[in-house]
Amino acid sequence: MRDDICTIPVSEVFEESDGCPICRMYKTVEDRIITYILGDAMMEPDVRIETNKAGFCEKHLDKMMGYRGRLQLALMLETHLKSVKGDIFDKKLFNPAAKKAEKAGKISESCFICNKIEWGVSRMIETIYRCYETESDFRKLFDNQPQFCLRHYERLVSGATKSKMPHYLSEFTGNLTRITGEYAASLCEDISKYCSMYDYRNAGPNADWGNSKDSVERAVGFLSGKIVE
Repeated sequence: MRDDICTIPVSEVFEESDGCPICRMYKTVEDRIITYILGDAMMEPDVRIETNKAGFCEKHLDKMMGYRGRLQLALMLETHLKSVKGDIFDKKLFNPAAKKAEKAGKISESCFICNKIEWGVSRMIETIYRCYETESDFRKLFDNQPQFCLRHYERLVSGATKSKMPHYLSEFTGNLTRITGEYAASLCEDISKYCSMYDYRNAGPNADWGNSKDSVERAVGFLSGKIVE
């Protein structure tokens, strides 16, 4: 699989200001990979070898079912199922049921798409550290983001080190914490407002929901690290 399918220019992600930029990054990479393997890569031998070996998680099987091109998915599943059948069920000698179950478990727990997303996103996060350390324009883009979700806040802080960011580590973690903390505070206000609007005293045609109407979706996204549509 070509490396550029799994990566996107980091600056493109941070030029937007809607939600968590790492969530946007994840979703963009995910969409690219699914589109790729259900399109041009469908008959590439190296991709087939990898998908046959790794398989797909429940989430990504469901996502692929929603994409156009049911035949492409069927062709890929055909070879994957043949691989599963041959590797687990056709081997008789020295392959007891417990061993078969162990192999089945490994396939069920792995996912080609998850692996590729992690490969791409992890490299782009390393690029974020490098760009923050070396590019003033990127620092401005980063520091003006409206939010980072809780999961990606933790990942960015945990991965930042003095060796990667010898001059700007403190500024990076400080601004990241500020942005995430301020968003968490505003989200608390919005979700409280949402709950209060179900009090009969706040009901009526002129009820003022403020910014709270989508606060449940935003709270789930903040806590889960996923874009909730």
